Amino acid sequence: MGVANTNRSIPELLTDVVNNFTVLVRKETQLARIEMSEKIGDLAIGIGLLVGGSVLLIPALVILLQSAVAALVAANIAMAWASLIVGGVTLLIGLVLLAVGIGRLKAARPVPTRTIGQLQQDAHVATQQVRSEDGTAKRAA
Repeated sequence: MGVANTNRSIPELLTDVVNNFTVLVRKETQLARIEMSEKIGDLAIGIGLLVGGSVLLIPALVILLQSAVAALVAANIAMAWASLIVGGVTLLIGLVLLAVGIGRLKAARPVPTRTIGQLQQDAHVATQQVRSEDGTAKRAA
């Protein structure tokens, strides 16, 4: 955005700075809201799919575990030992899946990374402009 009038007063310059800062903050807030709603929407869909899949997998898993116990009993292993073997293996697999799931949920933090990056870039540009304006003022003096 170029400045057409270079002979503006200090109150005009301050008014422009305040107006531009207000617009910038408003736009960054809108960006943060949009980004957070996208991330929360993604998390909600993921959690919904996990719940739906779990509801369908639990009965299937019970049937498969009963079949595994029956197969071990048919292989001349006592019912108690067959149940302990299948239950122990299932417990270990469940604990591993639980640990992996917790790790994934911790990694999916709803942080507005694009907004943070944009704010850092805005701060850098503002710093560069202040430095260049200081250099121009020193040369003119």
